Amino acid sequence: MGALRHSRQRESIKKFLAGRKDHPTADMVYVNIRKSYPNISLGTVYRNLALLESLGEVRKISCGDGAERFDPNTEPHYHFVCRQCGCVQDIPMLPVDNLETMAQEAFEGSIESHTAMFYGICSQCRKA
Repeated sequence: MGALRHSRQRESIKKFLAGRKDHPTADMVYVNIRKSYPNISLGTVYRNLALLESLGEVRKISCGDGAERFDPNTEPHYHFVCRQCGCVQDIPMLPVDNLETMAQEAFEGSIESHTAMFYGICSQCRKA
């Protein structure tokens, strides 16, 4: 019975993340999932997010602010972080194909993937 409940919780976490573009933190996921599962613990949310990440179903993003965010889009893409409000947004551009090749040529180890973060002020903060 317990495994089924955890599976439902995990599915509910996946459903919450699906299609989102705001890259929520584990705390944001927890607050939302508690609406459906009032007894769920923050630890359970963290464990399920870690499992989903290890399965390649979500990507964990560290933005340098201490809070890890979760992205349901696991395809290679780039992010923008607003220095004013802290929002994290996808940048709608194609990934630079040869970036890993260029890095590999300059590095003796084995490069498996990369991430790129761009920082500045988002359009909403610029308007304000």
